[in-house]
Amino acid sequence: METNPGSFLARLARPDYLWNRMNRRIRTWFCGAAALLAVWGLALTLYHGFDRQKVTADRIRQWMESTDLARLQGRDRAHALQQLADWINALPFEERRRLRLSGLWTNWFAAMTEAERAAFLDATLPTGMEQMLSAFEELPPDRRQRMLRDALRRLQEAATDLGNEVVAPPPGWSEELQRQVAVHGLRAFYARSSAQTKAELAPVLEEIQRLMQSGRWMRGGGQP
Repeated sequence: METNPGSFLARLARPDYLWNRMNRRIRTWFCGAAALLAVWGLALTLYHGFDRQKVTADRIRQWMESTDLARLQGRDRAHALQQLADWINALPFEERRRLRLSGLWTNWFAAMTEAERAAFLDATLPTGMEQMLSAFEELPPDRRQRMLRDALRRLQEAATDLGNEVVAPPPGWSEELQRQVAVHGLRAFYARSSAQTKAELAPVLEEIQRLMQSGRWMRGGGQP
């Protein structure tokens, strides 16, 4: 607290007093502005970093196109397969479906050994698939067949929407095969299928799981 007005006025008369006070305020303002800019810069850096790391079907396809699995051996090959499995598991349903319907997917799967295919299928089987298979088994055969047809129809529509980038849903799904699956269930069919057939069946299973999760089929409804 100032007790001597004369000394205060004397300091005001000094040419460096006001200058020093202004300098302190300017320095404080600049420090605050610099800190704010630093915070914004860090936030933008993290945002763009996370955006670059975001997994999408297109980015995985670009990586698969630039990576020749047939030329990889040992640890590099195992790392590539694990990386692909992790990325697929991180995809939302629509993006995973796009990738599974891609023709490039079949090229990669063809380059895997039987052991690699089995391990890869186990690693990328969607969460809750066992519960879905059990729920499917509990449905009457006519509803199983209707659900299977609906799932195949949705996949075909998705393939058509994606154009020439995709292959059609699993080949050979005749009316007779659909009837057998409806009668005997998906679990038995999946268990005795080859790794290649299981890979082709994966998008069908996910589509059925999606239908079940909607609740419409489980309440006795059918196609929307």
